Amino acid sequence: MRIERQQDVTPAVLEVMARTRDPRLREIMTSLITHLHGFVRDVRLTEAEFRDATAILNEIGALASDTHNEFVLMAGSLGVSSLVCLLNNGDHGNTETSQSLLGPFWRLNAPRVENGGTIVRSDTPGDPLFVSARVLDGEGRPIAGAGVDVWHASPVGLYENQDPEQAEMNLRGKFTTDDAGRFWFRTVMMIGYPIPTDGVVGRLLAAQGRHPMRPAHLHALIVKPGFKVLISQVYDANDPHIESDVQFGVTKALVGDFVRHEEPHPDAPDASAPWYSLDYTYVMEPGEAVLPRPPIK
Repeated sequence: MRIERQQDVTPAVLEVMARTRDPRLREIMTSLITHLHGFVRDVRLTEAEFRDATAILNEIGALASDTHNEFVLMAGSLGVSSLVCLLNNGDHGNTETSQSLLGPFWRLNAPRVENGGTIVRSDTPGDPLFVSARVLDGEGRPIAGAGVDVWHASPVGLYENQDPEQAEMNLRGKFTTDDAGRFWFRTVMMIGYPIPTDGVVGRLLAAQGRHPMRPAHLHALIVKPGFKVLISQVYDANDPHIESDVQFGVTKALVGDFVRHEEPHPDAPDASAPWYSLDYTYVMEPGEAVLPRPPIK
């Protein structure tokens, strides 16, 4: 097709997309072209803006490293990560789900820890946190033998891969649920933290007058054959940014009760007050147990 005017471009591209052999790829590309061309017309994108946009995409790609993923950060900051998660879980977003964002800091091969053990591997000052959790199916039955990865930021708001002061794999661990579907461990109370703002995402937030803060949260990734891999974040209800997460990840089902205790811990005399406890129940959905691609090494 020879292009005579701007109205001819979209039909010409859609005709090519219609030849795509894979039906799902054909559906995606047809919709993408329709919406993308519609967006360009809607905002009347200028040539200078188009050049800026391609430069930004190139910059985002160049910022990728073994410890940082700017594309994942941007997807969360635009609400895309949360939307994709909710569309694909909890009856397509119609019911509550324990699923949440993977985030940019999950790593493979976290050290295995026995239930009741600690995931603190280096001097990490902070209030003690005792986590007790259960993993159930949709009918409330315990899921035994599930592998559970947990990880979280330190009390200064940094993951170990961001912080040379922390030991390798600090505040990360892998557990196995018992016959009652339980796992439990000790760590330190995390705090909310700002996402990295030294790249494209930071400039976007500044231009929009948005803060970069995420509320304090505990990550978990749970694997059991016969179930969809559960990726979850449990948020501290008392965090000052619980209602304004920069990554739009907080849902009602993911708000946990991190209880502060002022009395001595009954079973851990070395845990000085105050200390915190979290009891939480994760619910897995039937499906195929496929691990996601780690965003960092």
